[in-house]
Amino acid sequence: MFNNILIVCVGNICRSHMAEYLLQHMINKHGIDGAAHRARQLDGDMVKQNDLILVMEHWQKKEIESLYPYARGRVHLLEKWTDTEISDPYKNPKDAFVRAFEKINKACDQWCNKLC
Repeated sequence: MFNNILIVCVGNICRSHMAEYLLQHMINKHGIDGAAHRARQLDGDMVKQNDLILVMEHWQKKEIESLYPYARGRVHLLEKWTDTEISDPYKNPKDAFVRAFEKINKACDQWCNKLC
């Protein structure tokens, strides 16, 4: 079982934020308020403190494993079971955010089924 899960994207302001709160909600943490979320740069301590690290794109997985070799085996795509990337909707029209949300929601549901 994973006690600590970290969700990472490029800016940590769109995709990871959505995924974090969707996954929390799906694993029965009701009444979530996303206002406390603050984007932070990934660092070695964050990598060490988390049992599972979920990323949006293949290059992010490679980058984290390259910078933090001890993370190998703990870094996976959010859409692991379809091996699909979730494109960054930042600075795109609303429909890009809707598509990203739909993919993130589906992927979080799949993780919840595996984790719960």
